[in-house]
Amino acid sequence: MNFKSISFYLSLFCFPISILAFINILYASYFDYFLSINSYFVTLTVSLILGFLFYFFGKSGTKKINFIDQLILIILVYFLTGFLMSIPFYLSNFEVTFISALFEAISGLTSTGFSTFKSIKYLDPTLILWRSSSQWIGGLFFLIFLILLFSNKTFNYKMTNLTFSGDSNFKSEESIKNSILRIFIIYSFLSFLILVLLSISEIRLFNSLNLAMTLISNGGFLPSDSLNEIINSNFQKIILALSLTFSLLNFYLIFNIFNKKILLHQHKEDFYLLFLAFILIILIYFNNFDGLNVIISVISSLANSGITLLKTENNLSLYFLLITIIGGSLISNSSGIKMSRFYILLKITASEIIKLISPNSVINKTIFNTDNKITDENVRISFLIFISFFLSLFILSSLLVFDDIGFERSFKLSILALTNTVNSEMYSLQSINFANLLTSSKISLILFMIIGKIELISILLIFKKILFKD
Repeated sequence: MNFKSISFYLSLFCFPISILAFINILYASYFDYFLSINSYFVTLTVSLILGFLFYFFGKSGTKKINFIDQLILIILVYFLTGFLMSIPFYLSNFEVTFISALFEAISGLTSTGFSTFKSIKYLDPTLILWRSSSQWIGGLFFLIFLILLFSNKTFNYKMTNLTFSGDSNFKSEESIKNSILRIFIIYSFLSFLILVLLSISEIRLFNSLNLAMTLISNGGFLPSDSLNEIINSNFQKIILALSLTFSLLNFYLIFNIFNKKILLHQHKEDFYLLFLAFILIILIYFNNFDGLNVIISVISSLANSGITLLKTENNLSLYFLLITIIGGSLISNSSGIKMSRFYILLKITASEIIKLISPNSVINKTIFNTDNKITDENVRISFLIFISFFLSLFILSSLLVFDDIGFERSFKLSILALTNTVNSEMYSLQSINFANLLTSSKISLILFMIIGKIELISILLIFKKILFKD
C-alpha cells in the first residue's frame, strides 16, 4: 500500500471541511448563535491540522496510485471526513454519543438521511445547515470518485463508460485538476439553480438553501420534521419534482446542453429513466392518490432520495422500495443497482429466450440502441452487482434483526441503507429511533451505507489484494 500517496490525497479532502466550518462560523457570528460556534472552531482547527499533517507526510510520495489504493483512499475519505463532520454533532448541547455523531455524519456524507435526531425543529440552525452541507459535500466527493476513479477500465464495475462520453484517461495532474474543476462548476451551478427555483416558489430562504443541498445530492436530511411543513402549494410541488429530476438524471446532461451536443444520442439512459418514471406514475396513480404527490414520490424513489409528501396510509411501501433498488443514472449520486444494469440483464435474458425459440434470429445487443454494444463483461458485472447487492442485503438484515425492530423493518431498513435512501413515511419506517439502536446496529449501518455507495465489489477487491498478494 502506498501510504504517502494516500496520505497526500487524504489531505485534500480535509480542507473542504475546513471551508464548511468557516462558513458556519460566519453564519453563527452573523445571526448570534454563539452557543454553538465553538464546535465549528474545533472542527476548523482539527481539519486544518490533520490536512497539513497528511499533506507534509505525503507530498514527497508519487501522485499516481493503483486502483486498489484508490479504493482504500475512498473508504478512508469517508471515515476521515465522517470523523471531522461528526465533531459539531458530538460537541452540541444534545448529548449525542460519538457513535451517534459519526452515524449522523456518515449518513449525510453518503446522502442517506438516517438521523439520530427525532425533532429537527429543536436543533440549532447552524447544526441544520451543517447536516445539509454534509450531504452537499458528500455528493460532490462521490461524483469526483465516480468520474476520476471508478472510470478505471481495468475494474469497470461502475460501467460509467456506457453513459459518460468524456475523457476517463487522466494521465496528467493538469487533466485531473480540470476534471475536478468542471465537476465542481456543474455541481455548484445545479445547486444554485435549484436554490433559485425553490426561492421563486416562495419557500423561505433558509429552507430553500438546505433543501437545495439535499436535492442535488439525492439526500434525505430536511430542515424541518416533515416536508409537508415546507412544501404547500402545487407550484412548490412542481419545482420539487423538477429539482429531484435534475439529480436523478446523468450529471453531465446540463453540461452537454450548454455544449450543444446531441442529447438524444448521448443520454438515452436518461430518456429511458424518464419513460420508466412516467409508467410507474401512471400505474400508481390509479390508487387514487394526489397526482403531484405521486410524481414526487416516484421520482424521489428512483433518485434514491426518499423524501415524500405521502402519508403512511399509502399501503405501497413495498412498491416504492422496489423502485429504490433500480436506482437512477450511472453518472449520478443515486445508488441502488442502477437502471442500466437492469436493462442489460433484462435484454440479455430476453435474447437467450429468443435464441431457444428461434436459434437463427439476429440478436440486437446494443445498450439503449446506441453504438455501445453489451459485452460479456457488461453482463458478468451486472450479474455480479445484482448478486453482491442481495448478499449485502442478507448480511445487513441478519445483523439488524438482533435489534428490537423486527424482521420486516430490518429488511426494509437494509434496502434503504444499501440504496442510501432516507426512511421516510413512503416506506412506513419513519418511526424508527436510530438513537436507541444498539451500537452494533449503528456500526453495521455505517459500514453498509458506505458499501452502498462504493459497492461490495470494492471491499472484495481489497480483500483479494490483501489475501492474494502478487
